[in-house]
Parts: sequence; C-alpha cells; structure tokens
Amino acid sequence: MGEQQKKVSIAVIRRLPRYYRYLGDLLKNDITRISSKELSQRMGVTASQIRQDLNCFGGFGQQGYGYNVEHLYKEIGNILGLYKGYTTIIIGAGHLGHALANHTGFEKRGFKLVGIFDIKKEVIGEEIRGIKVRHIDELEDFIKSNKVDIGILAIPKEGVCEIAQRLANLGVKGLWNFSYTDLDLCAPIQVESVHLSDSLMTLSYQITQNSNDE
Repeated sequence: MGEQQKKVSIAVIRRLPRYYRYLGDLLKNDITRISSKELSQRMGVTASQIRQDLNCFGGFGQQGYGYNVEHLYKEIGNILGLYKGYTTIIIGAGHLGHALANHTGFEKRGFKLVGIFDIKKEVIGEEIRGIKVRHIDELEDFIKSNKVDIGILAIPKEGVCEIAQRLANLGVKGLWNFSYTDLDLCAPIQVESVHLSDSLMTLSYQITQNSNDE
C-alpha cells in the first residue's frame, strides 16, 4: 500500500477527505451500504470518478452490493492517517491562532493540539482551551521533550520561513501553512499551504462569470 499510495495523484488525495466526510454523515444516519451511483448523486460527482478514485487503493466495493459504509469510512481514515494520533502545535496566538485552537473538529479527526507559541509578551502565559501560550524561544526545548508531528503556521509571512525551517530541522513532519507565502525549505518536510484569499477570489471569478452569462 505504501508504494502504491506514492503513485496516487494529488487530485485523488484531495478528494479523499470529502469521501470521508460524506461517509461519516451516512453512518450518522444509520446507512450501512451504498452503491457508487447513490454516493455520486449525494456528492455531485460521477460514479465512474468514485470507482476510479477508490480503485487507486485497491477498490472496496462488491459487485451487486456496493460499498460497506463503515468499512469504507475506516479504510479511508487509515489511508489519510487519521488514526495515527498526530500531534500539533500552533505558531501564532492571534485571532487565527485562537480560532484554530478552539476548533474542536481537529480532535474529532484524530489530531491533538499540544502546544501554542508566540512572540508577543501580552499573550505569553495566556491559556487557550487549557493550553498555555509559550514564547517562541521555548520551541526547541518543547519539541525535544514532546512528540510534535505537525506545525500550524498562523503568523504573518515576515519571518515565517525562519520558523518553518526551525520546525523542519527539529524533525517536525509536516506544516499547515496559513502565512500567505509559499515555503521552500532545505530539510525534507511536507507542506500544505492554505490561501483563504485565493478561495475567495475563485468565488469572485465564478460570480463574475455567472453575472456575465446573464
């Protein structure tokens, strides 16, 4: 599976969380099995696309039966690594950092927040959901004493490359980057950048095109 997953396109990987979310909703509604056609109607994608995506990981359906919802939900969770118990820290205790720390949905997906860091004296020592905000100077000692898999960057782009490189050098496996800048780091590390304004501009384009068509 490990070697097989490396060959899967990023487009397929980005669709997996959506499958996971829809399957979770089906479980909540006590739906135990579903065909690719029924799932496609709920998700607004083709049944062929669903089958192709899942076949990248060996398939999971049975002819004449469809998909066992609970089994598929768990298998996609495994593929996404949601049962690994990945630990996270947040760099930046501003408005975005607060919002991310208070979002309990991450814990429901298996991610555990273990630390929050900042440089502003006024927020050092403050507690967010029971986690004390530490000064960024404590970063190295904290990571040496605690398992940290993912660093969440909720700081302005100025100086973010230095912080990201520090995290990479300390063995952090991945970065969730909200800093509105692309990172090019020396140490091997996985980076997922989130550009909220890009999404908003995409929506603006769609509205504009729709208005022009009318």
